[in-house]
This record gives sequence, structure tokens and C-alpha cells, in this order.
Amino acid sequence: MAEVQVGQQVPDFRLPASEGGEVALSDFKGKKVVIFFYPKDMTPGCTTEACDFRDAYSAFKDENAVVLGISPDSLQSHDKFIAKHDLPFVLLSDENHEVAEMFGVWKKKNMFGKEFFGIERSTFVIDETGKLEREWRKVKVKGHVDEVLQAVKSL
Repeated sequence: MAEVQVGQQVPDFRLPASEGGEVALSDFKGKKVVIFFYPKDMTPGCTTEACDFRDAYSAFKDENAVVLGISPDSLQSHDKFIAKHDLPFVLLSDENHEVAEMFGVWKKKNMFGKEFFGIERSTFVIDETGKLEREWRKVKVKGHVDEVLQAVKSL
């Protein structure tokens, strides 16, 4: 499957959700959707990013935007992450990395001389009609959430 490009409709997807059941992208028609892909619950960069989204959450809500975090972690891991950091948004479990591949963020990585596949930290903004409007790849966490919020406000 070709990865989704800015300006294209994002294919609907459905993933297990931290609040129970499953969540589909189509559940949010009529709202802006911010999806942030992150490598792993409880790691320093991911915790900082999730807490930055948490701290700006009401500003996103004011812009009719939903925030969704996606990683390959299990729902049990997500539940601990949410509880520890009081995260107000849903985390989705992409254990088979199907959605990560659809967005082109499942990448070969190299750490300490070992190669492995994992999530490349990336954020996507989808408009009310389901069209991909903005993307940030290889995200540096500092200041990132503010940039995403400004993009959402400009839609």
C-alpha cells in the first residue's frame, strides 16, 4: 500500500484504544485530528512529547481537534503511561504497525550498532473531511507541540 501524502484523503483505519474497544479515524469526521506516532511508552522523549500534548490539550479541543497517540505498545502499557502522566487523550495500539506503515513511519533504525524496525517520531494533522493537511517527520520534541497547534489553528 502506498503511504498517504499531504493533500490526499487518509484511508480509514481502526485500532484498539486505551479507553477500551476500538477507535476508527472515521469516528472523528467533522473534527480535525492530530495523530502523533511515537516509539515507546515511558521513554524520556516520548514522555516529554505526550506531556506537551497533554498540557496543550484544551487549546487543541478549542480548535475542534482530537489528539491521538499511536505506538506499537500494548494497551496495558498505554494504560500505565496514561495513568502515570495523566494523559487526557486516547492512545492507540498499532502492534502490527499497519497504520504506521500506511503513514510511512515504520522505519529501519540503528541504535548502538543494532538494526531494528521501529516508529520514526512523526505527527500528522488531518482536516475535518479526512484529508491530510500537514506532516512533521523525524520530530524533535522541543517546541513541536506549539508548532502543531499553530498549524491546527491555521486550518
